Amino acid sequence: MEMRVNQIELNGLTFQYREAGEASAPAIIALHALGMSAESWDEVAAVLGKEYWFLALDQRGHGGSERTGTYTFELMCDDLLQFVNAMNLESFTLIGHSMGGTVSYLFSETFPERVDQLIVEDTPPPFTGEKFETPAKPPGSLPFDWEVVPSILQQLNNPNPKWWGSLTEIIAPTLIIGGGSSHIPQDKLQEVSKRIPNCKLVTIEGAGHEVHVGNLSAFLTAVKSFLAS
Repeated sequence: MEMRVNQIELNGLTFQYREAGEASAPAIIALHALGMSAESWDEVAAVLGKEYWFLALDQRGHGGSERTGTYTFELMCDDLLQFVNAMNLESFTLIGHSMGGTVSYLFSETFPERVDQLIVEDTPPPFTGEKFETPAKPPGSLPFDWEVVPSILQQLNNPNPKWWGSLTEIIAPTLIIGGGSSHIPQDKLQEVSKRIPNCKLVTIEGAGHEVHVGNLSAFLTAVKSFLAS
């Protein structure tokens, strides 16, 4: 399936996104992890694009989207709002991986009526007690703005308690897919699944943090079965 690459202006900033499928089909919006880009969803899009309008957004500072210099989960959540409004989407299915998963939780808490179904890959919202050291910037050019890293790590180290507290306000049927042995504490995914009113947790053992890369077929099976229900 062909991926089409487009650019759009949101709030005066240029964003790039990739799409597969037809605009007449039900929409799925996909958000990538820190340091990745919309391209990381291409294999998923190739399959889901047969039945859905699959839109993967390069989040600010990543891929072909603008390097804005300021990065927070809240700003990324607003970018998503601007994007779906520009696409004239009243409601849609939202898939988020890692950093994109946190943005997806935040969006689903803030605009619950906009999300038909929520799928989060191997991440809980940021929680107290986690402490990340900011790594040194690697040499050479990067496919994303390094400034994203210290900004996002600061939010992970000092999370807004509301992100966790408001999980109960998510009304969309939710699927959390865990990768089993990953650097993400899987018991936290269990906790999240108990707080969201209508939530199912599926663990794909051995897939690791990038579940849709580590075991694409099991990931797609879980997603398709959830979407069909």
